Amino acid sequence: MTKAIRIHEHGGPEVLQWEDMDIGAPGDGEVRIRHTAVGLNFIDCYQRSGLYPMDLPLTLGTEAAGVIEAVGLGVEGFAVGQRVAYAGGQMGSYAEERIMNAGVLVPMPDGIEDQTAAAMMLKGMTAHMLLVKCYPVSAGDTILVHAAAGGVGTILCQWAKHLGATVIGTVGSDAKAEIAKAHGCDHAINYSTENFVERVREITGDAGVPVVYDSVGKDTFEGSLDCTSKFGYVISFGNASGPAPAVEPLTLMAKGSLFLGRPTLIHYTADHALRLEAARALFEAVEGGAVKIEVGQTFPLAETAKAHAALEGRATTGSTVLLP
Repeated sequence: MTKAIRIHEHGGPEVLQWEDMDIGAPGDGEVRIRHTAVGLNFIDCYQRSGLYPMDLPLTLGTEAAGVIEAVGLGVEGFAVGQRVAYAGGQMGSYAEERIMNAGVLVPMPDGIEDQTAAAMMLKGMTAHMLLVKCYPVSAGDTILVHAAAGGVGTILCQWAKHLGATVIGTVGSDAKAEIAKAHGCDHAINYSTENFVERVREITGDAGVPVVYDSVGKDTFEGSLDCTSKFGYVISFGNASGPAPAVEPLTLMAKGSLFLGRPTLIHYTADHALRLEAARALFEAVEGGAVKIEVGQTFPLAETAKAHAALEGRATTGSTVLLP
């Protein structure tokens, strides 16, 4: 018997329940993992609330680090006692232990600690998707990153800076502006006291930026369109303030023949080769010192409801890790 956070209905953090689960033994191609650290992400809140409707009941969670406790038939490349991590591919990380498909896992390097891995897998591979796959950022680019002091934002800013970009970031407070600056952000804009569109235009000499990475959604989306240069890209990948409003294709034309993308990591890591590519690039960036992972706060896994409330209340910085 193991413990897990389960939901039986969509709603606020109060629907998260700490329950007993009998998970059994791994089947063909599966392993049993004992989690040592579990990552928290906004997508977990979207799935819990019903913004992203899910079949219920459900164990939430999309990333974790841990140790393999048992291996099923046909599993190759993994062994009992091996440290592994994962992000996406198979939900259910909000648990002390779980059974899962071995094909979702990646081996964890000795130089990466468990809490670091849980804090960075989904966010870091998302940053890789945004910077490499959605819009290949290169030296000389000036980019705009919303929520620059958040979990994805701090990774995104550092990695983009390592690639040679000038990074403009938006944040919600002066304290978060300092966090963003400490993580590669050249220009931190506090959108609670400044008009971020005017500041971006001022910083870029009214040219705008070739790409905007927008994880905030409703509160920033229209401004994101106005910050983008001709033929630029707006990459919408989150809804922290609520879903982004609908946009007419003619609006994209009128604002400079813009491109709008709405990617999900699930598609960009759909098979094991793509997942390994992203994970290896992330491990290399972290072990090489280009990206430093900040665990801003931890919560006991049993108190995941408090962690969800803090994340949705914009009361967290960096990454949040749940400890089984």
